[in-house]
Formats: sequence, C-alpha cells, structure tokens
Amino acid sequence: MQYRSVKGYNGFGQLGILFLALGIGMILAGVVEFIIAFQLVPTGTSFSSMGPAMLKAMKNPQHINAIRWLQFLSTMMAFFIPACMFSFICNGTNTIWLGFSKYINAFQISIGFLLIFLANVCSAPLEDLSKIILHAYPSIETVAKQLESQYMEQVGLISRLNGFNDYIVALVMMAFLPALFEEVLFRGALQNLLVKWWKAPLLGIIFTALLFSLVHLSIYLFLSRAVLGFVLGLMYYKTKNIWVNIIAHFLNNAIVVSTMYYYSVQHKAIPLNEVDIKFDWWVSIFAAALLFALFNMLKKHSAINIMKIHTKEQSLLINEPTGNPLT
Repeated sequence: MQYRSVKGYNGFGQLGILFLALGIGMILAGVVEFIIAFQLVPTGTSFSSMGPAMLKAMKNPQHINAIRWLQFLSTMMAFFIPACMFSFICNGTNTIWLGFSKYINAFQISIGFLLIFLANVCSAPLEDLSKIILHAYPSIETVAKQLESQYMEQVGLISRLNGFNDYIVALVMMAFLPALFEEVLFRGALQNLLVKWWKAPLLGIIFTALLFSLVHLSIYLFLSRAVLGFVLGLMYYKTKNIWVNIIAHFLNNAIVVSTMYYYSVQHKAIPLNEVDIKFDWWVSIFAAALLFALFNMLKKHSAINIMKIHTKEQSLLINEPTGNPLT
C-alpha cells in the first residue's frame, strides 16, 4: 500500500510541499536579513555601496545583539516555519506528527545527552582525516579554509558575552532555539517523511544526516557533523519523541556556550580552534562501542513511551481516514 500522509498526500507530494515551504522560508529569511542589516548601515549610504556597507556593519562588535536577533529570525524562517507549514498542510494541526509528545522520561534524556557526547568523541578524528584528504585537492582546500575562516569570524563575534544576562540570552538564542529549529526540520519533518515513505529507516536517517551536515557549510567538519546527524536521527527513530533530540542537542550546544562564557568572564580570548576537544582514534573506537550499548538502553527505556505514542497516533487517524502514516 502506497504511503500517504494524514491528509492524503503521497511521498512525492509531501516532498514537493516541503521544498516549496523551504523556498518560502528562504525568501522570508533573506528579507529579514536585509531589513535588519539595512538598519545597521550609516544613513545616506548609496545604493551601489549598500552591499559592502551591510557586510561591514555585520562585522561590527557594536551590533552583536542585532546580529544575534538576525541569526535567530533567519534560522526560524528558514527551518522552523517551513517544517510547521509542511506538517500543517500534510498532517493537520496536531504537532505529534512532528514528533512532539508528552511521553518522555528522565532515562531517555540522560541517555540522549550521553549519545551526543559520545558522537562528538567518535567524530573528532574525522576533521583531521578530512584535512589530510583535502590537502591533495588544493582548490577544494582553499574553499574549505575560506568557509572555516568565515565561520570562526562569525562565532568569534557573537560569542562575546558581557555578563550573566548575556550568557542566559546566549543559552536561549545560540543553544536552545537552534536545537529546536534544526531538530523539527531535519528529524521531525524530513526524516519522518523519508522513513515512512521509503520504508527503509537506515537510508532515511543517513540521507537526512548528510543534508543536516551540508547546510552547516563546512567542508572540514562535513564528516563529523554527518556522524552527529546520524546519531540524532537514530535517537529520534528509537524514541519517536522530538523532545529527546531537542534537549540533547541543546545540552550539547550549551556546553559550547558555557565555555565561551567562562573565557569571557576571565577576560581571555576564546580559543575557537580549541573549543572542540580532540580525541585519539582508539578513544573514538571505544566511544563507538559505548554508543551501540547506549542505543540498546535507549530502546529499552523508550519501549513503553513508543507504545503510547503509537496508540495516540492510531486514535488520531480514526478521524482522518485518508492517511496511513504508520504503515
């Protein structure tokens, strides 16, 4: 039987709706970025020099708060709103179809955080491997260095935290909200669609993980972020609850933000190249074995909740007979 959403759309139809929503989201994000950046340029700037003036304004430390708001709003427009639009059109108003559920326990959250931590340990050597491989391709390596330089410049700017209030704001805007927006789009919308449509969970998780890594625009970190995306995807598949992913992802981001805050209160320059701890290969292999064991634990502690979620979904489908998302 061909897979259809709650509202009766087949797989291709849903994918088309998701791409359309993403296109709309990208346009909205671009408009928001232009409006905010336009407010930062000096009055009287000519139209011909508006572009360079905006880029210069975005690098001005005096505009940190505006830049944080720009990042928050553009990410919400590009990721979160398209995912919600897609789910509303294809499945209706109930957010359970994006993975939101009250059925969650402390064991899932704890194991989820450990999984994210071990995923970082496993993927750490892949950055060095990527640099070794790219060294043989100078043209690609040049692009990789440019992207890395732009990323470091941006992080260095928004990571200046002047006091505890800045730290709390950063936890919300740089740690929690990006985790929420990314997980809802990639796991709640895209992975959900692909797994149900293709009926090949592993393939859907891998494909989503690769796209998750691709949108972060880092060649050096592509493999390591793909591993992180795979772990997040498998975590969601094992729990069917997007909150487990969001909380684990947030805690992972919060460690980075907290590190930045520590250096800020110490009035020290943040060593951006050392924020991510490096691990040897043998440590990564050991971490991979622990990942396997923890996923088995996660499956065990999620069994009852998954049954409750499945029952809830089935009850909702009684009133929406056009779809068969659980087959």
